[in-house]
Amino acid sequence: MSTILVVSGTGTEIGKTVVTAAVAAAARGRRVAVLKPAQTGLAPGEPGDAAEVARLAGSHVTAVELARFPEPLAPATAARRAGLAPVRPFEVAEAAQKLATEHDLVLVEGAGGLLVRFDDEGSTLADAARLLSAPVLVVAPAGLGTLNATALTAEALRSRGLGCRGVVIGSMPAEPDLASRCNIEDLPVAAGAPLLGAVPAGAGALPGADFAAGAARGLAPELGGGWAPGLSRHQRCV
Repeated sequence: MSTILVVSGTGTEIGKTVVTAAVAAAARGRRVAVLKPAQTGLAPGEPGDAAEVARLAGSHVTAVELARFPEPLAPATAARRAGLAPVRPFEVAEAAQKLATEHDLVLVEGAGGLLVRFDDEGSTLADAARLLSAPVLVVAPAGLGTLNATALTAEALRSRGLGCRGVVIGSMPAEPDLASRCNIEDLPVAAGAPLLGAVPAGAGALPGADFAAGAARGLAPELGGGWAPGLSRHQRCV
């Protein structure tokens, strides 16, 4: 049976695409598709997030993008300013379900956070996840301020009857500060869901083969990796 997993963030530029690529890379041996409902901030022909996931994760990944808007704005605003039709949750759900008939794992990567608007009616990635009855993997930053944003995202999921698969830190510094170390312990409490990894900062700049190995080290066994919290003194809240 194919699995559909929605990947959302507590904000933007926090490593969501790299985490999506890490999950895809850890699923080597399975047929994987990554679906990007709305790509903003890129001109036609420029590689988007879905293509970046495929570049990092490998040739077993199918990359699909539903809509592209040139300005780096929320999808609803970018679509309106470009005079283009917005992407709708039912379109996301239909595309994901179609991919699921031909792939073992479908990763749906959102834009920004969970409640960023897709259209002027207020539709969001959460609506697409609900239509798919799919769990949501939350990507969060490592440092100060992440607990509140993670708790708010988790609360939004619960209020909509959506499951939180867990939390992954999108960019863990090699020398984390005190807040980042303590958040290893505190993020699962804030989310009410397990911490399923901490992808090393800079992983997205690695070549594909090296990235795949790094991804395995940055994800918990539940996501196909070998990461566990508290493996070194740098991950202790001391």
